[in-house]
Amino acid sequence: MYQKQLEEYFAAHKDEMIEDICTLIRIPSDRQQPKEGMPFGEGPARALEAAMDIGRRMGMKVTDYDHYVATFDLNEQERGLDILAHLDIVPVGDDWTVTKPFEPKILDGKLYGRGSADDKGPAMAGLWAAKAVKDLKIPLSKNCRVILGTDEESGSSDIAHYYQTEKEAPATFSPDADFPVINVEKGSYSSDFTAQWEEDAKLPRIVSVKGGFRHNVIPDKAEAMLEGIELDAVRAACVDYSRESGVDFSAEQKDGVILIEAKGRAAHASTPEAGANAVTAMVEFLSRLPMADSEGFSKLRAVNGIFPHGDWEGKAAGVKMSDEISGPLTIAFSVFEYSLTGLKGVFDSRVSLCANEQNMRDVLVEAFGKEGIQLGNRKMRPGHHVPADSPFIQTLLRCYERYTGKKGECIAIGGGTYTHNLKNGVAFGCADPAVDNHMHGADEFAVIDQLILSAKIFAQAIIDLCR
Repeated sequence: MYQKQLEEYFAAHKDEMIEDICTLIRIPSDRQQPKEGMPFGEGPARALEAAMDIGRRMGMKVTDYDHYVATFDLNEQERGLDILAHLDIVPVGDDWTVTKPFEPKILDGKLYGRGSADDKGPAMAGLWAAKAVKDLKIPLSKNCRVILGTDEESGSSDIAHYYQTEKEAPATFSPDADFPVINVEKGSYSSDFTAQWEEDAKLPRIVSVKGGFRHNVIPDKAEAMLEGIELDAVRAACVDYSRESGVDFSAEQKDGVILIEAKGRAAHASTPEAGANAVTAMVEFLSRLPMADSEGFSKLRAVNGIFPHGDWEGKAAGVKMSDEISGPLTIAFSVFEYSLTGLKGVFDSRVSLCANEQNMRDVLVEAFGKEGIQLGNRKMRPGHHVPADSPFIQTLLRCYERYTGKKGECIAIGGGTYTHNLKNGVAFGCADPAVDNHMHGADEFAVIDQLILSAKIFAQAIIDLCR
């Protein structure tokens, strides 16, 4: 029911929906320094204001929750469904080739720009789904509320602020992942680690190492400075290890030291296998060089022993595990700094439902501790699971199957969405799992037809859950 009307509606309004997405892409909305009335900085606040302007134009009831979150209500009825999405983005690099990150461009049916896939495009698909139901005057007995936040990429303090005053809806989905339905989100355990020592002047030595910028992004760049070693020997090692590691290494003499650069491939930390980690490759590369014995070099080699390049299952660290519902644990060593007197790093792990403090955190505390490296005192976040046979999930699967002609199924992911802590919350779309949208990387894009298809599916879900 209503499929023909929805098909016609989105055929007529496709260009308007895409332009609304472009409006949001043009706003750099990575987290910045807070200002008065802008809890996450000017960019996220501007994006939220733009979205609220769009919602008001659509005739939605728009409510601003202290510029943390804005809500868009379809009607005045009791809420039956919430759609949770976000307008903040991860920072951009300088490797974009199709267009600049904040200059949306359509090419070959794809919309390029930071946030096109994560999550401004899906956010507008959700909002336009609600508008379609409203414009078509489809009778509902319950309300659908679209909730747009501004801090999902940096800890979700925005949505925590919202739920201090609002209750969870009976059903919630977030279009911030893949279709069909994600009913399992792995737990997470991210922590820093540190070590200090006295400077050792023996040569050759590592002067510094730096790579990575966020715990939840596989780093695509790292650099190191060495002294007391021959440039030709380092360059030869760079050639060999580039072939072995899948990360490109280069070396040059600069200001009396040798500068080594590693260039890999960025990815989301929940899918480390999709990237080429420049930090793990750099640490492993350096650990193989003929450096003078020192406490600092020993510590660097110990870090490599715990997080060897290519081991994203946690095997070397002693935490490899898996279960039937959520699948295998993944781990990403994502940020690292090394100096003449100390090191510090950050790792991000997505843990299976079977993980706990004893078989995860305590094992890593011991692994680092025996090397004289201090692990931060952070708690593990448990996983999230909504049973696949629940009426809510079965309704979403039917909507997906009706519009795609594909068999719907439930899947587990390592990433966490806004719904992680909600009793009856799941991720539903917006991406096709067969398409690499370059999320969190250069040349991020969304397939336009997929966004339009998603909006139709979401509109049908609103109808079926709020009728």
